[in-house]
Amino acid sequence: MRCYQSAWMLVFLFAALVVSFGHATAQTAGSTFSAKDVIGIWEAKRNFGPALRGPLTVTRTEGEWLAEIAGQRIRVNTPGNTISCVFPAGRGEFHGVLNSKADEIRGHWIQPATANSMSRFASPVTLKTYGKNRWRGQVVPLQDEFTLFLVASAGEDGTVHAFLRNPDRNLGVFLDVDRLERESDAIKLIGHSRNDKTERVLATGTFRPGSDRSQDALSLYFSRFSATFDFSRADDHSFFYARGKNPGEYRYTRPMPEDDGWAIASLEEAGISEAPLKKLIETVVDPPSMSVHDLDIHGILIARHGKLVFEDYFHGFSREKPHDTRSASKSLTATLVGSVIDHGATLSVSTPVYKTIYGDRLPPDVDPRKKAMTVENLLMMASGYFCDDRNPAAPGNEDVMQGQTADPDWYHYTLNVPMASNPGEQPVYCSANPNLLGDVLRRATSKPLAELFQGRIAYPLQIKRYYLNLSPTGDPYMGGGIYWLPRDFMKLGQVMLNGGTWNGQRIVSAEWARRATSPLEKLRNLQYGYLWWSITYPYNGKTVRAFFAGGNGGQLVMGIPDLDLVVAFYAGNYSDPVLYKIQEDLVPQYILPAIDAPSPATPLPKPKTSRQSGLRQKGEVLDVGADPASLHDGHG
Repeated sequence: MRCYQSAWMLVFLFAALVVSFGHATAQTAGSTFSAKDVIGIWEAKRNFGPALRGPLTVTRTEGEWLAEIAGQRIRVNTPGNTISCVFPAGRGEFHGVLNSKADEIRGHWIQPATANSMSRFASPVTLKTYGKNRWRGQVVPLQDEFTLFLVASAGEDGTVHAFLRNPDRNLGVFLDVDRLERESDAIKLIGHSRNDKTERVLATGTFRPGSDRSQDALSLYFSRFSATFDFSRADDHSFFYARGKNPGEYRYTRPMPEDDGWAIASLEEAGISEAPLKKLIETVVDPPSMSVHDLDIHGILIARHGKLVFEDYFHGFSREKPHDTRSASKSLTATLVGSVIDHGATLSVSTPVYKTIYGDRLPPDVDPRKKAMTVENLLMMASGYFCDDRNPAAPGNEDVMQGQTADPDWYHYTLNVPMASNPGEQPVYCSANPNLLGDVLRRATSKPLAELFQGRIAYPLQIKRYYLNLSPTGDPYMGGGIYWLPRDFMKLGQVMLNGGTWNGQRIVSAEWARRATSPLEKLRNLQYGYLWWSITYPYNGKTVRAFFAGGNGGQLVMGIPDLDLVVAFYAGNYSDPVLYKIQEDLVPQYILPAIDAPSPATPLPKPKTSRQSGLRQKGEVLDVGADPASLHDGHG
């Protein structure tokens, strides 16, 4: 769940994989072979569930309510108009509200953590009536998938080079694999220590040749994690490739209309040239990875004049597959705050945080500076807390907060983090700030966060599927990590571009949309507003400003008001600075030249990396800490 992750957590998670990925120990091959025999692309896949899914039925009988899913039936608690049930062995929960007028029950399914992920998620479920005193709806949990690609290639000196690609968590960045070696009948995977670059054996295993290459098998045992991975050779249609091994010439296809509120148009109708986008896919997306640091783009979407005009997915991703947005979902928090304010809550940017949370029961020993902390301070990462996500010594650091077990209530934990400066004085990137806004929202409205999100964001934006990751206390984590369908998350950018509306529905005020996406302060050498970033690009002899939601791995929803344009990228380069190539290179070199069909032969220059431009200096990392998350659901 965290932006940043310590080594012990990786060990814990990999230990959990032992029962899932092959055998507990590596076997010795019965025939001799050369290390070169393993050259090629290998893959290992696993789906960890969760188990419960399908129709959820709630029935009211004489004197009691019952809930049933996947053959399990339990009694339901019904205080007031709420419906609540918890299935045995922690397999799942449902919490909803009965709307008698609509004769439906609208709520959320809470799925448990899996062996691969320590996060629980809340997803929307609406139960519709299908007979007297009976309601039914579909539970579609987030599938916890895990894929490893091992790429082995011949070196000029006879070595077999190797690297690991993991689209789910980008594990290969942490293992830093270098090569494969043969020792007797065993295979060794050699790499380097992440911290001091000391060479070490990462895994040992066996190669078992089949009757033909497609039947070859490779097992590798990682002693550091006590887990074995069983690999088979990837075929030409493997998702290791963006569009298959031999994709052929790229051909643009107009996006498919869906029941999600997006109007559809073609590139030509929107005044966008296809040529630069075709070049982007064929020269950047299509080429197979030669390094763990190569871009791993999962999806690209473009909307202009309020219509979706470009939508393509790669490496097995699709419009129906939810994507982790990491810290890009922080921008959702700002949008939710603005929506709650716009719809009548007793809340404003000047509302005191501690007064709202504690009321008249403010602790007598509270730091006086905390009394002055406002909602706007949290929105602008300027709370004053000692909580820099880059600093592992900071008690409010996201990794520190989520790693400790003494206080599972992350709101309470944050409220007790010591101050490092006065509120509003020094902005510091700190995920605890937007998360604490969740507590402010629920106190100001007396409503659960999941209900607020569903009513103020999901319902008016016609969003039917999403997955809110939950804190140990069951509260949606507002610091990032929400899984969205790609078209749905892109709507946040369109709302801001529209001045706060979506298809005629007012989500936030026009003033909120303007201020939230404005360059209000400098944070990490970028311009920052209310949890939205800003940068500028040269375009056709002038400068255009862009605002964006950005997240670890290459998650991007960007709006460019002067061009009436929204762009979304989704990628898997988690915890790798190469992700900034999207903002710094791909947008100015391929997206902007396509708008209004300027000549693709003269791409725009890269944006400046000066403090005046608001872009980070080369070598600086916007969202990645000293030991970022890999297997866990990191947000940064």
